[in-house]
Amino acid sequence: MNSWKTPSPTQTADAGNAHPTRDVLARARRPRGLVGEIVNSLAASIRAGQLTPGEKLPTEAEIMAQFDVSRTVVRESLSKLQASGLVKTRHGIGTFVLSPEESGNFKIAADDFATVTDVISVLELRISLETEAAGLAAQRRTPDNLAALETALHAFRESINRDSDAVPPDFQFHMEIARSTGNRHFADLMTYLGTMIIPRTRVNTAHNAPEGRLNYLQRVNTEHESIYNAIRDQDPEAARAAMRTHLSNSRERLRRGNNAHTLQPSEQLGKRVFK
Repeated sequence: MNSWKTPSPTQTADAGNAHPTRDVLARARRPRGLVGEIVNSLAASIRAGQLTPGEKLPTEAEIMAQFDVSRTVVRESLSKLQASGLVKTRHGIGTFVLSPEESGNFKIAADDFATVTDVISVLELRISLETEAAGLAAQRRTPDNLAALETALHAFRESINRDSDAVPPDFQFHMEIARSTGNRHFADLMTYLGTMIIPRTRVNTAHNAPEGRLNYLQRVNTEHESIYNAIRDQDPEAARAAMRTHLSNSRERLRRGNNAHTLQPSEQLGKRVFK
């Protein structure tokens, strides 16, 4: 019998109710609210064979209780696992571990960001996806969506006044646009990609910009504000144009500064992917 299935002394009194997948979850130790810790814990158990193909994961309520997190955090974690091809959710039934042959072939991993050219390639994908997402967000956004976008914008402005690359609020702004579409697939894809879609996680664009870090980030902030204003005004065409301009500008900045030494160390990327 695998040791991970053996009840601990504190569990023996309730051995009749023991559940191996809950035992795996119970061993996780994480700061509150980190989606990545839940993803890493479950993914490691799946890859180690502790959670086997076809096995049903605990319910959302059980994961919430085990990790002491909100339902939103649990759903984002499951979405990331699903986007990674490790599990599949059957609505009304549950989430199940997939076998390797079921998991599909599409993946964008850390190795796909090895060069500036790779980062540009992902930006080109984002241009097509996020341009339409911005248009849909302008049509469908709710007051709550707009408030979340304002919060992300404010956090970005606060970050650029400190010695920060402002990556978390930058990613959050784009995530909130995806959520504002009302189409969960946009948000699922953004969750799967994580902060590594922001070029500054791989390329020192801010600190190597000719105009300096502060001016560079202020320009990015101005581009974000243009997108926000169009979404606020419910102008889909203006939102699409603003997003296309923003991402195209990022691509052109990378092309002009295409220099291999600006790449961040790979170990730093690994630390940022799930933040």
